[in-house]
Amino acid sequence: MFGLGMAEILVICAIGLLLFGNKLPSLARSLGKSLVEFRKEFKGIEEDVRGSVR
Repeated sequence: MFGLGMAEILVICAIGLLLFGNKLPSLARSLGKSLVEFRKEFKGIEEDVRGSVR
């Protein structure tokens, strides 16, 4: 995953836990919702482009 080993991933997770603490689950949830919205919008734009090409 991005050229990172298991030790590096654990260090990043530990730093994230120290920085965000209890806010980490809500931060991950909002990031997930944003990603879903982005995919929906991208899919809509892609369908519009395909419809105009035909």
